[in-house]
Amino acid sequence: MLRIYQNTYRRTARKAVVYSTKVACCNHSTLCNITGHQRSSRGHGNGSTNGNGRHHEEFLLAGNPARGWQMPPPSRGYGMLVVRILRGALKLRYLVLGGAIGGGVTLNKKYEDWKDGLPDMKWLQDALPQGERWSQFSQNLIEVGSLVKTAIDIDPKLKQLGEDKLSEWRTWFDSRLEDAIEAADYQGVQIVETKDDLKAKTTVAALGITTDESRKKYEKLQSQVETLQTEIMNVQIKYQKELEKMEKENRELRQQFLILKTNKRTSAKKIKKSLIDMYSEVLDELSGYDTGYTMADHLPRVVVVGDQSSGKTSVLESIAKARIFPRGSGEMMTRAPVKVTLAEGPYHVAQFRDSEREYDLTKESDLAELRREVEFRMRASVRGGKTVSNEVIAMTVKGPGLQRMVLVDLPGIISTMTVDMASDTKDSIHQMTRHYMSNPNAIILCIQDGSVDAERSNVTDLVMQCDPLGRRTIFVLTKVDLAEELADPDRIRKILSGKLFPMKALGYYAVVTGRGRKDDSIDAIRQYEEDFFKNSKLFHRRGVIMPHQVTSRNLSLAVSDRFWKMVRETIEQQADAFKATRFNLETEWKNNFPRLRESGRDELFDKAKGEILDEVVTLSQISAKKWDDALTSKLWEKLSNYVFENIYLPAAQSDSFNTMVDIKLRQWAEQALPAKSVEAGWEALQNEFLSLMDRAKKSQDHDGIFDHLKAAVVDEAIRRHSWEDKAIDMLRVIQLNTLEDRFVHDKSEWDQAVKFLESSVNAKLVQTEETLGQMFGPGQWRRLTHWQYLTQDQQKRRSVRGELDKILKNDSKHLPTLSYDELTTVRKNLQRDNVDVDTDYIRQTWFPVYRKHFLQQALQRARDCRKAYYLYTQQGAECEISCSDVVLFWRIQQVIKITGNALRQQVINREARRLDKEIKAVLDEFSDDEEKKAHLLTGKRVLLAEELIKVRQIQEKLEEFINSLNQEK
Repeated sequence: MLRIYQNTYRRTARKAVVYSTKVACCNHSTLCNITGHQRSSRGHGNGSTNGNGRHHEEFLLAGNPARGWQMPPPSRGYGMLVVRILRGALKLRYLVLGGAIGGGVTLNKKYEDWKDGLPDMKWLQDALPQGERWSQFSQNLIEVGSLVKTAIDIDPKLKQLGEDKLSEWRTWFDSRLEDAIEAADYQGVQIVETKDDLKAKTTVAALGITTDESRKKYEKLQSQVETLQTEIMNVQIKYQKELEKMEKENRELRQQFLILKTNKRTSAKKIKKSLIDMYSEVLDELSGYDTGYTMADHLPRVVVVGDQSSGKTSVLESIAKARIFPRGSGEMMTRAPVKVTLAEGPYHVAQFRDSEREYDLTKESDLAELRREVEFRMRASVRGGKTVSNEVIAMTVKGPGLQRMVLVDLPGIISTMTVDMASDTKDSIHQMTRHYMSNPNAIILCIQDGSVDAERSNVTDLVMQCDPLGRRTIFVLTKVDLAEELADPDRIRKILSGKLFPMKALGYYAVVTGRGRKDDSIDAIRQYEEDFFKNSKLFHRRGVIMPHQVTSRNLSLAVSDRFWKMVRETIEQQADAFKATRFNLETEWKNNFPRLRESGRDELFDKAKGEILDEVVTLSQISAKKWDDALTSKLWEKLSNYVFENIYLPAAQSDSFNTMVDIKLRQWAEQALPAKSVEAGWEALQNEFLSLMDRAKKSQDHDGIFDHLKAAVVDEAIRRHSWEDKAIDMLRVIQLNTLEDRFVHDKSEWDQAVKFLESSVNAKLVQTEETLGQMFGPGQWRRLTHWQYLTQDQQKRRSVRGELDKILKNDSKHLPTLSYDELTTVRKNLQRDNVDVDTDYIRQTWFPVYRKHFLQQALQRARDCRKAYYLYTQQGAECEISCSDVVLFWRIQQVIKITGNALRQQVINREARRLDKEIKAVLDEFSDDEEKKAHLLTGKRVLLAEELIKVRQIQEKLEEFINSLNQEK
């Protein structure tokens, strides 16, 4: 469209220039033939006539010398100058006029062609306005005309030269301008003036919208606009209320901030906050106080009781202003008592008694984590197949505007048990509820579901039994919004006036704890509660209840007021009772333990921990010789049986003793020896540490109260301790290299090997003699002196041994096994003596008999080899005296020495420190386990000290609380 307008503008401008030239010729006769002259051909090709104003101006000034023209006189030159000035002014006028008229006509024509190719745009009829824009268009077009006329006003000096002609053209321009305005108004063309230019836009009339249709659509649109305006107003009112509420909260937070910031003398609010914190600490101390006294049950607290799903947990949440408890659809969620201490504070946070973490109750993520933690603690407290637990879950909730009090939420009372509950669940809940309500200073918050029949309530009977006069009971009717629809208002009036139940109470309250939506916040629930009671028929002029009996806010104020009144009335006598208890315990301690200080279980544990760690330090101070002796002894104890049974005896039966020994020793070193060596080192370390602990028990300052604890710590640490895995590989290499040496290097080593062989054989011989003694019974002298007799089996064994001794006597180098012929001969000989035995019986008797015979021979060879070293060095294996078993035991002795030395270095450098770490880890675990400490540190001394310390702490906290309470008064 813009391109069409530009082309039209150029054509109109060219015509205006030609027309202005003709006008100038008509007014000046000297120039009447100017349009017929030919212009100079210099620089212009064929010299044809052109309408360009610049070429024509050069022709007028210079003339045409080729045709005989001369320069005009001066007077005529001045006239031509005036004409040229006038023509410049008229030229601008024609440009604007041609642009406005020619552009409008051409634009209208092009618009019609363009409109025919447009798609159906009737859907715009509802969006475009009607007549108001038409009038605006006309006004805009008139303003355009006035601007154009103002823009082309001619200087007054030029008016004298062509005033008549100018007025004639102005009149003509005005008429054409009015025609253009009327034509544009008729076609519906809208020209909108902007800051920079004029733009053409389509209007609703150009799209063919009729008056009736537009009116109907306008009315429909108007109604929609009014509806939207109404909704916007409602939303604005709602957000205005929220804004006012936020401003109010902001003022409260600013006040709390100023309280925290100033930190001057203690204000009233700060005293209140510290009071409830101190009182909660007293109750926490009392929860762990387990003696024959029952003072813990006599301090005031608010006990929340009710039937299951009656809304008692929701009431507690409404008082705490946060949804802090898990939800369940008909499932029992409260499985343990939950003690909630409410306190005023600048921030709305919650914290468990045994945790440092604070949960921000203004964040949904923290609320969800808090509910999960509460549910986890409840389920963790239930053990042994039980459904409910007596363990108290203690938490503190602080926030602006919270009423100070201590509440205990108990599991809901049930009338029927499900299959997934323990068989004693119902009785356990009743017993727990009676225990808390039996406290004569406890405030009973009795919750009754208003949406069910009052006759189905189980809690009212229990409350009436514990508080028949109703001096400490507050009755709360929940779900009143549902009760109003289902129940008779007169019945509600009877309930809230105490005339329906025989139970009596200090006050009766009605609350709404939600709309049945799990995701509703406490603010939304409270707003719903306030709106309900404002519009409820219970508050009509003839309402059945008073306004102070409704809403959770009034309930919390009443409960808090009664709580502190009960605290002030009873706290003094409770403190006096604990003073008397403390005096009695201190007297008992002085009579039983006059020279000992009353040390609690934690202090005793720390003392035992220090003694154990001191013994670990002593372990690293054992001398190297002592470690070598202990490790060598333990190694041979572990290895001796394998050496005799798997190496020495099998090699002695073979024809090639040394070859068999080499094979057996290598197999042993590659497989079993390293692991057995590590096992021996571990046992040696354990024995040395235990011996140190035993020596400590014999000292004069030893305290036997630590014995069970020390033994348990040492046993657990040793059980956890294990030798480093890489030690086995290192020992394998050392042992293989040591066993490769088969030659005894000097006389001293030879003597040591002989001595080692003799001692080892003698030890085995003693064991064998004991086995034979058990098999054959006591000797004749012992039977006479100790009045002992042989059994029938021992008599048979003695008969078999007599036959076996004959075989060994005839063949001193007999093989370790009996041949079939020998077995038959022995059996027949015994049968002649009326002793009937089988071959297995004979073999069982043969093994210890032959072992004794073999060991006696080995011992004799060892004695023969004592002085055969030089003969061995000269003849080697060809020596007349067979000393191969001495060489074998020398090799084993060298392996034990090298292994013991390596184990000693590992113990000193690594294993003692690793054992120290294990002991510290066990001590740290035991220190956190109160049950284990109570089991390991026990006795009258510990129990009396624990009770005395606990009573002293409670009594001191009570005195501190009473002093602060008196200051508040």
